[in-house]
Amino acid sequence: MKAFQLTAGNGADSLQPVDLPEPAPGAGEVLVRVRANSLNYRDHMIATGQYGGGLDLPLVPLSDGAGEIVAVGEGVTKWRTGDRVAGCFFQKWSSGPATPEVADSALGGALPGMLAELVALSEDGVVRVPEHLSDAEAATLPCAAVTAWHALIERGGLRAGQTVLLLGTGGVSVFGLQIAKMAGARVIITSSSDEKLARAKELGADAGINYRTTPDWHKEVLKLTSGQGADQVLEVGGDDTFPKTLKALALNGTVSVIGGVTGFDTELPLRFLIGKLANVH
Repeated sequence: MKAFQLTAGNGADSLQPVDLPEPAPGAGEVLVRVRANSLNYRDHMIATGQYGGGLDLPLVPLSDGAGEIVAVGEGVTKWRTGDRVAGCFFQKWSSGPATPEVADSALGGALPGMLAELVALSEDGVVRVPEHLSDAEAATLPCAAVTAWHALIERGGLRAGQTVLLLGTGGVSVFGLQIAKMAGARVIITSSSDEKLARAKELGADAGINYRTTPDWHKEVLKLTSGQGADQVLEVGGDDTFPKTLKALALNGTVSVIGGVTGFDTELPLRFLIGKLANVH
């Protein structure tokens, strides 16, 4: 079968097409013919060697993909050939708290990923694709969409009328926008592009801030909320954004720390953390 592998952590140049033996589903596994993949910032970090050590190279990358089941292994009863599914980011995390075993089951990192024609996955490591979604649409959900949902709804308990601040217009933020509007929240989103801000408003954003032309964007968030601040923030920036995020936060607000596009060694301004009675997860 055709696949791609990362041969070293040196960016796109390390991504090579290869022919690999077709996998066979083992006991408790399903074999998925992958029809669509999506890209996440994590995939870029893995390809460029920024995601940490311990990767077993060569590695089939990408955490996200969708397709249909073409074979089932011994003991599998919940799936049939022809079922449309998307892979789960963590193959061993169906419920409960995270464990070291869970951490070692991430596709496209600890385990080979979805950038192959055929992939053998755990029967509990796939979810059914709704009929109204295309394969391409379904392939965008496992990493970014579930992350945004978990942050805003599962842990954040987002309620109608609250204000959500989204940093940038990457996958997590755009899914956060749709989820927040579905929940009846007000959304403020940032970007360096007025064009992207206009598109975000078409998707339902109530206000946009260009952080290039408004570097003190946290002050604009306070202005837009009559000094109250944002009830929830999806923090994907890291070094350059986290201190301002805390300043833009409402009392008892929640910051979901998801990524570090600008770096992971940020300062922690305890005065604002304590003064805002902030919840940081």
